[in-house]
Amino acid sequence: MSNTTITADPVRIGIVSISDRASSGVYEDKGLPALQDWLTRALQNPITFEPRLIPDETERISATLIELVDAGCSLVLTTGGTGPALRDVTPEATLAVAHKEMPGFGEQMRQIGLAFVPTAILSRQVAVVRDKSLIINLPGQPKAIAETLEGLKNADGTQRVNGIFAAVPYCIDLIGGPYLETHDAVCKAFRPKSAVRPAR
Repeated sequence: MSNTTITADPVRIGIVSISDRASSGVYEDKGLPALQDWLTRALQNPITFEPRLIPDETERISATLIELVDAGCSLVLTTGGTGPALRDVTPEATLAVAHKEMPGFGEQMRQIGLAFVPTAILSRQVAVVRDKSLIINLPGQPKAIAETLEGLKNADGTQRVNGIFAAVPYCIDLIGGPYLETHDAVCKAFRPKSAVRPAR
């Protein structure tokens, strides 16, 4: 019997924290560690992270997203800058680099947020496809990042509201990226039966 194990496809993921104050050292950034921690727990794939901490500037955000897509990131997650405040420009910067908009992600993120706070309707998060990369704007708070990605579970562990990440692996399949495999206890990826890769 062979001891050879076939590992999951490697994946390169861009994680971008957008904050004037954190990027200038006024306070410690909590977005990048929260994104990296959740993705490490959720994915079975070997991950190469491309972290960026940048200010709330439209052109800088757009340039960073293009740079990460060009560097081969199949998934780019941003945190911060999605509210109605004057300096919140992440959605505009993201839409500016989009080849396709994926409005279902933003709709579901607001639904999840509304289970916690009525101000979730102030969130303007978007998701887009650029080339073979999926770019998603997430909330700014670490707790909200995890809730948005994972969704809400009932006391018995059954899923009450689907998190957005359940749809991410199949979306990345469809745009020609690597096959993402999740740890079901954190977030079970959903694929149509025809798209499920046989166990190896």
